Amino acid sequence: MIIALFPSHQFEESYEIAKGIREFLEKKKVTVVVEDDKAAAIQAKPLSSVELQKIDFLISMGGDGTILRLFNKFTDLKAAILGINLGHLGFMADVPVSNIYPSLTDLLQGEYTIEKRLVLRGENSEGKKYRVVNDFVFHRGVNYSLIELEIHVDGLYMNTYVADGIVIATPNGSTAYSLAAGGPILSPSIDAYVITPICAHTISNRPFVLTAKHKLEIKYLSPYNPIEVRADGLDFHTMNPGKTFTIKKSNHIFRLVNLKRNDYFATLRKKLGWSGATVLKST
Repeated sequence: MIIALFPSHQFEESYEIAKGIREFLEKKKVTVVVEDDKAAAIQAKPLSSVELQKIDFLISMGGDGTILRLFNKFTDLKAAILGINLGHLGFMADVPVSNIYPSLTDLLQGEYTIEKRLVLRGENSEGKKYRVVNDFVFHRGVNYSLIELEIHVDGLYMNTYVADGIVIATPNGSTAYSLAAGGPILSPSIDAYVITPICAHTISNRPFVLTAKHKLEIKYLSPYNPIEVRADGLDFHTMNPGKTFTIKKSNHIFRLVNLKRNDYFATLRKKLGWSGATVLKST
């Protein structure tokens, strides 16, 4: 088995933790590789020493943003990602530092499932392509006024949003910006995405869920300054008045390791601070 380990330079402790993980895995006869510029610090083999397609798992150390950057860099790999949470609000990076070694033991013993989550593909008027695991965000940027965004679904006019912008979020991204803007939480297994307006002028403009088979076309109507389009908070694109941006389901798949000891709903309760309690009824 080959596991690629990705410590984050944003967290000082990640290198020391990575060394411990490397020692633990090597004792289990696992080959551990690290990006070439970090290999000496972790005392692991460089990533370039193995064929990328032979890697079985990627272990991300950081937060959800670290996982997004990792997928963006290795989009064509079929290896699933396991996220160790060194940050705060992590929905994908759900392995706490205190639970690293039991979780790694589960991984090696096959106590996991691989969740295959939706990836969206976007293309601007100039033909540049983007892929997102979480969301596309269209925002007014430097404009002081609300902007008009015209939406077509499979070529049919749907609506014109007058708002600060809109979020197009996958189920994976439904707990990110879309949720903060009032959007619903979508189960990760749903093959759908949600359009969530940001501070819409009309209260009747509510979030709208579409199955992933639909193709969106978004046109910027307002005669103002260019607006901002962000893909997973990583790629940045400005969009001029009259230009369009199309979004549809990607052929790529985001693979996430789901350890059996971790519970998606428990993660939601913990991360979102839900206070509900289980009530047992007597019979």
